[in-house]
Amino acid sequence: MKGVILAGGTGSRLFPITKVTNKHLLPIYNKPMIYYPIECMVKAGIDDVLLVTGGNNAGDFIRLLGNGREFGLKNLSYTYQDGAGGIAQALGLAEHFVDGDSILLILGDNILEYAIKDSVRRFRHQGQGAKILLSPVENPKAYGVAEMDGDRVVKIVEKPQDPKSNLAVIGVYFYDGRVFDIVRKLKPSARNELEITDVNNAYIEMGEMTADKVTGFWADGGENIDFYLKACNTVAQLGANKEC
Repeated sequence: MKGVILAGGTGSRLFPITKVTNKHLLPIYNKPMIYYPIECMVKAGIDDVLLVTGGNNAGDFIRLLGNGREFGLKNLSYTYQDGAGGIAQALGLAEHFVDGDSILLILGDNILEYAIKDSVRRFRHQGQGAKILLSPVENPKAYGVAEMDGDRVVKIVEKPQDPKSNLAVIGVYFYDGRVFDIVRKLKPSARNELEITDVNNAYIEMGEMTADKVTGFWADGGENIDFYLKACNTVAQLGANKEC
């Protein structure tokens, strides 16, 4: 299984603290934000990772992370996303790197308290399709929300006005190699981006989506300044990326 971390975007929702740097280089308590998804990958047993970034600070990631050996990675590759074409468009840049393998995709501003190695094991046993991770939230209207039928995900709705559950789809996804065929067929959304929710709903329609609920806290450090502050405070109080 290959790992892909997305760390592009303009960071406009965190202006002005992102005016001269990429948001994933900002500190979350005592470490740069980008350290957390890398450490999550390593603790999940993924040691071959591609970092997708963009903007004016791409070189800063190389200076900070180097070849990834200090984190326990065997290989850390980099690629560049021009503009802001959406999560699915950024994922599409990883096709040659993945080379038909399965994928663990993590958005670079997502922070988990515990390792996700059990979900990795279950997805490997699953053999094909996709898996998403879910976390209960206080305000589901602010997230992509999973509509459930027991343990089965029947639909994902982005920022619903009438949420059918309080389970947010967090920025950690598992896909088989067919995901790139799905990405190529996507149509841009109203904000002219290729949406990862459309990818996930495609797997749901094929009947090949599973879901796990995360253990411990999950924090989105990049949604807005309040989320960023909450992530910093939560990590300071509880720590993150613990073994599970």
